[in-house]
Amino acid sequence: MSGDLTPFASRLLAARPDLAAAHLRGQVAAAAYAAGEPRRVIAPLLDLRTGPEESAARASQLLHGETFTVYVARRHGRAWGQAALDGYVGYVETRHLGRPVGTGRRVTALWSQLYTRALVKGPVEHDLPFLAEVPVCGTSGSFAKLRGGGFVPAAHLAPVAAGDFVAQAERFLGIPYLWGGRSARGIDCSGLVQVALLASGVAAPRDSDMQAALLGEALGPKEAARRGDLVFWTGHVGIMRDRETLLHANAHHMAVASEPLSTVIARVTAAGGGAITTRRRLAGY
Repeated sequence: MSGDLTPFASRLLAARPDLAAAHLRGQVAAAAYAAGEPRRVIAPLLDLRTGPEESAARASQLLHGETFTVYVARRHGRAWGQAALDGYVGYVETRHLGRPVGTGRRVTALWSQLYTRALVKGPVEHDLPFLAEVPVCGTSGSFAKLRGGGFVPAAHLAPVAAGDFVAQAERFLGIPYLWGGRSARGIDCSGLVQVALLASGVAAPRDSDMQAALLGEALGPKEAARRGDLVFWTGHVGIMRDRETLLHANAHHMAVASEPLSTVIARVTAAGGGAITTRRRLAGY
């Protein structure tokens, strides 16, 4: 993930009129600057919102174990800061943040559970989404033991490795659509692309306009489509499963769906959504 991030500064720049990240001193004007404190997400999923109000829109979600740098926090309210994974800036509930515990392993099941004991019939503390990061320190039977307590089925854990990101995206077929979502509880179009790539060892920006600008290489209008190509409209992205079929999380089906690209083009055009803006191909596809 490289390129000019300037057009996306409002989402990726940790700066407000009253406060900015210390590393931005001399680059942006603010009344004060803070070094920031890395914190770890301890909830299964944590909404990242555009403002501190309860009514503020969900911009994205953080997964269990991901790092969020806090620049200012209210003990019983929201913290303002920046996600380490993709640089997204926003507000999260302070009570769902804990101390960093080091790197761990990723959950590779679409959903798993954190058990209080290493027993299949034992009590479950909470769920864990796909790609949640957990700090493994040992094993107990068929369970992985975590630093700080808790057990996760070892079969649900594996290192993130290079692979077919389209196959990872296909696992989400039928999952509900959720604006800002990044899990099997609900996911949006760019979240599907980001999560599928992350599961294959590729870092990706969060939003579709960022992905259109920064991922892969643009394809010419006469270039034939193939598996793994990304297709963009204004505010939307999908993944080609083959030369003719698009996989995408969308508000028409309110789910992750697979359908002919020609059908999507006709529907989007009829709804006034405009034409395809660009097609992109990642290295290796």
